[in-house]
Amino acid sequence: MTAKLKAAIIGSGNIGTDLMIKIMRHGKHLEMGAMVGIDPNSDGLARAARLGVAVTHEGAQGLVNLPVFKNIDVVFDATSAGAHIKNDALLRQHKPNIRVIDLTPAAIGPYCVPVVNLDAQIDAPNVNMVTCGGQATIPMVAAVSRVTKVHYGEIVASISSKSAGPGTRANIDEFTETTSKAIEAVGGAAKGKAIIVLNPAEPPVMMRDTVYTLSDLADQAKIEASIDEMAKAVNAYVPGYRLKQKVQFDVIPESAPINVPGLGKFSGLKTSIFIEVEGAAHYLPAYAGNLDIMTSAALATAERMAERMVAVA
Repeated sequence: MTAKLKAAIIGSGNIGTDLMIKIMRHGKHLEMGAMVGIDPNSDGLARAARLGVAVTHEGAQGLVNLPVFKNIDVVFDATSAGAHIKNDALLRQHKPNIRVIDLTPAAIGPYCVPVVNLDAQIDAPNVNMVTCGGQATIPMVAAVSRVTKVHYGEIVASISSKSAGPGTRANIDEFTETTSKAIEAVGGAAKGKAIIVLNPAEPPVMMRDTVYTLSDLADQAKIEASIDEMAKAVNAYVPGYRLKQKVQFDVIPESAPINVPGLGKFSGLKTSIFIEVEGAAHYLPAYAGNLDIMTSAALATAERMAERMVAVA
C-alpha cells in the first residue's frame, strides 16, 4: 500500500470542512492529520473530532502544539488573506520545508491553477489557489491563449449569495485583485479584469461564470477545440464543471474597433465562454460550486505534490 502523507487544514468553516471530507473519501496520497479552527463550537471541529481527527480551536499556534504536527507534511489554509500571511510564517518557524496550499487571496506564493501550471509549481513551498472564479475561468482564458494572443480577458463570476460566507465577503476586494492578476500571469492575457456577483435569488442558483477574451484573429474551430479539451481536463477533478452552451465568436473589424478601458481601441476576435459549476455536495449544497471548485482544485494540487514527495523520499 502506498504511504500517505498527513495533512492539516487551518479553517474549520465551510471550505475547510468540505475539504476534510474530500480528503477522507478520495485521498490517494494524503490523509487527515488535524483540523484547526478558532471557534470551539464550530461544526467543522465537532465533525472532525467525531471522525477521529485531531482538533484544536487555538489556530495555527494550536496546530504547532499538537503532537501530530511533527508528522504533518501538507497544510491547507482556508482562513483569510491576512491570517494566511501570519500562519505561513509561524509554520515555517517550525518546519521550513512544509508545503502550504493557500485557499485565501493572500498570494504570497505563486498562483496555481492545476490544469494550467501545476507542473511549474510542483516544488513550490507555498502555492496560491487564486479564487473560486479564477479556478473556474482562468483555464478558459489559457485555452484561448494557447491558440492565439489574448490582449484582454474579462471574467464575471456569479455565485449564490447563500454560498458566500463571512470569509468570502471579507475578501471581495482581494478576490477581484487576485483574480485579475492571475488572468494575466496564468491565463496569458495581456490585461485581465474580474467581476463577482452575489446572486440573492431563491432558490439558490448554481455558480455561473462568463469569460470574454479579445484576441488576434485565429481559427475559431481550433479555439473551440482547445476550450473543449480544457473543460474536460477541469472536469476530471471537478465533476460538476461544464460548458453551459456553445462558444460564441464575434469578429470586430478594423473599420469599427471597440474602445476597451485600459487597452484602448481593439479589433480582432471576441470569444465568449459560458460555464456552470455544480458542487459535489460532499458537505456543501450542490449550488455551492464556487466553494467546491476551490476545495477540488486544492486537493488535486496537493495530491500531485504528495505523490511527488512520496516518490522522491
